Amino acid sequence: MSHSSHNNIIENSEKVADEENAVAPLSEVTAEQPVEHRDEQAEHKRRERLRDEEEQREEHEQELYGEEGIPLAEITSEPPVERREEPRPPAAPPAEALPPLSAWATRLYTVSYLIFFAIWGTLARLGVQALTTYPGAPVLTGVLWANVGGCILMGFLIEDRNIFREEWGRPAEDATKSQSQSQPRRQSSSASAQQRWLKKHKTVKKSIPLYIGLTTGFCGSFTSFSSFMRDSFLALSNDLADPSVTSATGSLIASRAKGDSFMAVVAVLAVTVSMSTAAFYLGAHLALALDPLIPTVPFRFARKVLDPLVVVLGWGCWLGAVFMAIWPPHNAWRTDAVFAIVFAPLGCLFRFYMSLALNARIPAFPLGTFAVNIIGTGVLGMCYDLQHVAGIGAPVDSWGFDPLAPSSRPSLFPGVSAELEATARSIVVSCQVLQGVMDGFCGAATTISTWIAELTSIGLGTSRRRRFAWAYLYAAVSMGVGLGLLVVVMGSVRWTRGFDKPYC
Repeated sequence: MSHSSHNNIIENSEKVADEENAVAPLSEVTAEQPVEHRDEQAEHKRRERLRDEEEQREEHEQELYGEEGIPLAEITSEPPVERREEPRPPAAPPAEALPPLSAWATRLYTVSYLIFFAIWGTLARLGVQALTTYPGAPVLTGVLWANVGGCILMGFLIEDRNIFREEWGRPAEDATKSQSQSQPRRQSSSASAQQRWLKKHKTVKKSIPLYIGLTTGFCGSFTSFSSFMRDSFLALSNDLADPSVTSATGSLIASRAKGDSFMAVVAVLAVTVSMSTAAFYLGAHLALALDPLIPTVPFRFARKVLDPLVVVLGWGCWLGAVFMAIWPPHNAWRTDAVFAIVFAPLGCLFRFYMSLALNARIPAFPLGTFAVNIIGTGVLGMCYDLQHVAGIGAPVDSWGFDPLAPSSRPSLFPGVSAELEATARSIVVSCQVLQGVMDGFCGAATTISTWIAELTSIGLGTSRRRRFAWAYLYAAVSMGVGLGLLVVVMGSVRWTRGFDKPYC
């Protein structure tokens, strides 16, 4: 067979395949494979591809972990969705732009944003948990929906290109003029030009205090890895309360076979990770869909109004929370939220500085996020144990009275001394403080949104197989160590003496 006839056969077969796809455009027929496999025909392209990936990896690592970089996943992560084209980089700030902030002022604004948004992120998480815990709920872990909401917002902020378009002092009119002048070049820009602009925009964006506050502060505090691990252990030990179940003893726990506990813990782990990952990409897709409608925060407004205002609001709200914990309008507020927002800024700042110190040590395994997630999970386990032990956070049955009742006075309880009642009331306060540490410090110190952002961007610049290997390893080690730690800490109490019902 001649060479020309062979080419004709190939062209005819390709034409027939195109016609078949046009007639039956089924997704299961025309869809690309979700996971790439190496075949013999693509072997000759392998060396060239690996060489290009190695160059990209070196450039990416230099960008992430250089002297000027901030090694936080929510700041350094690549956008989850690849765009067809990126806007051109803005021109340099004009001479009349505001002078740059000092390092001290930048740190003050950043810490103030973290404090302010940590309080609101914690309140949002507690509110979502309260709204999604009800009789007949299809999902018994209320923190799941808080993790989903935080991941949606995290994906949106990472993918967005409009909110911080002015960056550090770019007037809007100059930006519009530059964009109109560069329109022909944008349409013909190459992938390398797009990557250069994205790198420059990220370098500037990750240093803006408002962006750090929204991602590290609000999203990180809105989601909670320690609560996720707590619910996983409670599912394993059959202590996950179901408001729809009420036994003869008034318990919210239904009895089940021991083998079902394995299915329960796998369900909590799988549903949380899969829904959080899907929510992260949903947020990125929302940023793409709403791109023409998303406004830009004016630089002068952020610099002159928002930054000074958040210093007053952040520290003022934290101080107000301390005062409310000392003199609460209602005693139940301490349990519900007050102590939580007192400890939340401490947890958020702990996570922020631990990530700065450790995340750059191993590029493919963020030690900072891993450390705070495990430490926060361990602290939550210890607080949960103390809260569910009689005499520390739970009542003693022999007392025979409820110190939380409004009419709890010694004269109403014959035989109850004032000293005993004072002891009972101190146990109530200790129970509330322990609940505040779990919801506030542990909830804000541990994060799901940053963890998901790391899983989706870990190992960038390396081969696809290596990226997946590092991501699965990081996820498995985080969940395995976290759950194993709670099995030791909480399981030692649960399977020996049992949990007592706490006061709060």
